[in-house]
Amino acid sequence: MDGSQPSHGGVKPLAGIRVIDFTRVLAGPYCAQLLGDVGADVVKVELPGAGDPLRRQGPPFVHDNGITFYAANRNKRSITLDLKAEEGRRIAKELCRKADVLLENFRPGVMDRLGLGHEALSRDNPRLVYASISGFGADGPDSDKRAYDLTIQAIGGYMSITGQRNGEPVKLGTSGFDVLAGTNCYAGILAALLQRGVTGVGQKVETSLLESQVAFLVNAALEYLLTGAEPGKWGSEHAQQVPYKAFKTADGWAVIAAGFENLYPAFCKVLGREDLSVDARFKTMADRVEHRELLYGILDAEVAKRPSRDLLAALTAAGVPCAPINDMEQVFSDAQVLHRGMKQVLRHPRYGEVASLGAAVKFSGFDVMAGWQAPPMVGEHTADVLRDWLAFDDERVNALRAAGVV
Repeated sequence: MDGSQPSHGGVKPLAGIRVIDFTRVLAGPYCAQLLGDVGADVVKVELPGAGDPLRRQGPPFVHDNGITFYAANRNKRSITLDLKAEEGRRIAKELCRKADVLLENFRPGVMDRLGLGHEALSRDNPRLVYASISGFGADGPDSDKRAYDLTIQAIGGYMSITGQRNGEPVKLGTSGFDVLAGTNCYAGILAALLQRGVTGVGQKVETSLLESQVAFLVNAALEYLLTGAEPGKWGSEHAQQVPYKAFKTADGWAVIAAGFENLYPAFCKVLGREDLSVDARFKTMADRVEHRELLYGILDAEVAKRPSRDLLAALTAAGVPCAPINDMEQVFSDAQVLHRGMKQVLRHPRYGEVASLGAAVKFSGFDVMAGWQAPPMVGEHTADVLRDWLAFDDERVNALRAAGVV
């Protein structure tokens, strides 16, 4: 692993915690990855042969896996297990008895039909934290519907506020609400483990793409709930701050956030337009919001005269928040991004190197990225896990393989 994060002593906080991960595609695997990042032993259960469907999503493919697979599956061990076979379900139950955390993202009812529901498993393992991620929630009129990040962004309202003003609806540039649901579930699991440390008893943790997305509407939702007004689409602009948006420069694009009263005069001074800071139409933020179109007509023309590098340097010196609009090459050449270890390289003993993102959260007590492992091959650790968790010997593992159970 490459990176500039300083080395710290200390055991990772989830060392010794066993996670049985029945999830696939993105939201669930991303949650499990976060648990593995901080030390949990995450065992990913995959279908014999094909494995997680995300492995086949592409092109492009790297080392025979779709690239999105690498975004959600580091720091895991992979086993294959046929849950349609009676013996496969029996082994799954044995693994669940040994687990601290179970994670699943099937549609509601599937795990119960497999005999792996919360009620059944918690009788045998009352300390189990049972975490479920669904599309629409564990119950309710739409709980059985299939969900994808795209459909959730539509039904949950996010596409109604994303895109240029008066333009067509636009989704986020990534499957952001899969990732958000995974992150919310991660936080819920940690809370449940913390409470288990007090009560000695696990519990069920539930979230969904829909609930995660609606909660993420934050101030846009509150604008509607408190005023009855639809917030609408604002592109890169801000509904209550002006100037605050992406500007076209003489040779590119830059964002400038100068809406607050302590920033706007400095922005005007950089442009050589101090008159705009004392103009009664633009003096306060409320004035600028009211006369948005008029002010942007003036500012757009002024900014367009200046090269990005010169303008950004002058604004930075004046203390005005601003930034270039970087592409991926520029992001991963950025000195601050590299300094904070956000570009990593993980190594696998069979397929070699694969790029990875760094951890968004760092800790003083341990190096969160120490010992990170590249995503596993399908079933790479089946024998190891069955030996470690269930004390199966090689003869039994080989018999299970011959029968197509693992």
